[in-house]
Amino acid sequence: MESWREHLIEDDEGIARVVRGSHRIAVLGIKTERQRGQPAFDVPAYMAEHGCEIVPVPVYYPEVTTILGQPVKRHVAEIGGVIDLVNVFRRPGDIPPHVDDLAARPKAVWFQLGIRNDAAAELLARAGIDVVQDRCLLVEHARLGRRPWPR
Repeated sequence: MESWREHLIEDDEGIARVVRGSHRIAVLGIKTERQRGQPAFDVPAYMAEHGCEIVPVPVYYPEVTTILGQPVKRHVAEIGGVIDLVNVFRRPGDIPPHVDDLAARPKAVWFQLGIRNDAAAELLARAGIDVVQDRCLLVEHARLGRRPWPR
């Protein structure tokens, strides 16, 4: 097995490791409070309620300066410090323009439920980044045991 394939996370053990290691989460494609009820807002809100620091990276909403009480960044590369996870809410075909931005920073990238882009996942995995595809972070967090993450 090629070593980069180890970064394509599909088993429960790997998913648990990524979820439990994700304390600071950038959310690419996050929605605003006005879109409450949509996964791209509700999933990061849930993770914030469970002790994670959320860094909003919306694709739209140029007038918005904060989401979930946190300052908005326009690119993942603008975020200072360690990013444990980038949670991606973008259609599969919209991911390629973000790959360079994603590859620059996080320990892991998570493509939400219904989102799969094998070519982008391979590029990220080859850069040493763990990748989870087509899974809901909220569902996996709840399944693995609700608990606040240690700081």
